[in-house]
Amino acid sequence: MSATAWSPFRHGSFALLWGASLVSNIGSWMHDMAAAWFMTTLAPTPIMVALVQSAGTLPVCLLALPAGTLADRMDKRRLLLVVQVIMLLLASTLGLLVLNGLAQAGMLLAITFAMGICVAVMSPTWQSIIPRLVPPQDLQPAVALHAVGINISRAIGPALGGVIIVAMGIAWPFLINAASFVAVIVALWLWRPPPAATPRNPSSFIASMREGLSHAGKNQTLKDTLVRSVLFYTFGSAYWALLPLVAREQLHGGPSLFGVLTGCIGAGAVFGALLLPALRRRHGLDRVLVVGILGTAASLCGFALFEAPVLGMLTSLLAGASWIAGLSSLNVAAQLAVPDWVRARGMALYTTTLYGSLAVGSMVWGQVATYLSLGPTLLIAAAGAVGGLALGRRRRLQVTRPA
Repeated sequence: MSATAWSPFRHGSFALLWGASLVSNIGSWMHDMAAAWFMTTLAPTPIMVALVQSAGTLPVCLLALPAGTLADRMDKRRLLLVVQVIMLLLASTLGLLVLNGLAQAGMLLAITFAMGICVAVMSPTWQSIIPRLVPPQDLQPAVALHAVGINISRAIGPALGGVIIVAMGIAWPFLINAASFVAVIVALWLWRPPPAATPRNPSSFIASMREGLSHAGKNQTLKDTLVRSVLFYTFGSAYWALLPLVAREQLHGGPSLFGVLTGCIGAGAVFGALLLPALRRRHGLDRVLVVGILGTAASLCGFALFEAPVLGMLTSLLAGASWIAGLSSLNVAAQLAVPDWVRARGMALYTTTLYGSLAVGSMVWGQVATYLSLGPTLLIAAAGAVGGLALGRRRRLQVTRPA
């Protein structure tokens, strides 16, 4: 049977874990939206607001490769279970601190950083189990559906978070997020994968990490994908880092509008993801990535220039569709660039690139906005995205899967 956008759902394990992660990701997007907005009430400067994203992404940049090495050496299901329990405890702690009026900017950044450490372990591990959930012919749509799930939750979570903040208070998105981790814990507990093959004479942890780096150094396809990732995510991170201030200063709104903008980004991403299988078959990964980059540049210009909330929402829809076109293309290219024996480590390098670009980009754009103001910063990022497209054109994405 040929692969379609929905064919991975024929496999029970994929459907179970996809559904559970959707619930958890809705909670996580509520959490992220509330954390960013909470910082605008504690320390409403561009650099402090941007540091919320940096605090969540920098640990992933620093720790993804060791985490991927760990995932290649141990039971991935057990590792994911431990991480989910820790994230439940962290989100509960933050929610209770906020509920009792004890949270301050430093505490918010510290707990966000700790959550980022957990994501550093979870992200390459979770991505590396996708090939174990579906047969090879369903891998590309499975990777795309993984991104679709994240963006469905992005469409629902922030908007719901904005409503909950207005109706119940800023603490409740954090507490609801804590409860959402239970869904993934239960799904992982029920999942019983066949035992993975392990090497007879496993090397040391450091040797395994060096082995992954050595493979990456010789894998030109992976290197090209990582370079294109840096060029896309570094400039695209500008509107993610500064979106709370776009809602508050550029569009003169509150937490509800911020939630709606983020929700529109998610809705645009879901719509874009539904078109991706047909677009990839007709045009290939590389051209879809180009469309994503150009759409992201146009979105950055829209956020910089528009002052009407409706135009901000339309810009967010374009931003979401463009983001998923770029992210999904790069993710699929990274998945296909690495063989199974080094998959978690290869995906860890991709995750490091993704989150490192977001972390560094967020800090840079927050600092630039402090000196130049919001609009010029977003326009500079748009110009950089187009310039990055020109720089990366010789490094085309490949779709040949190694043995």
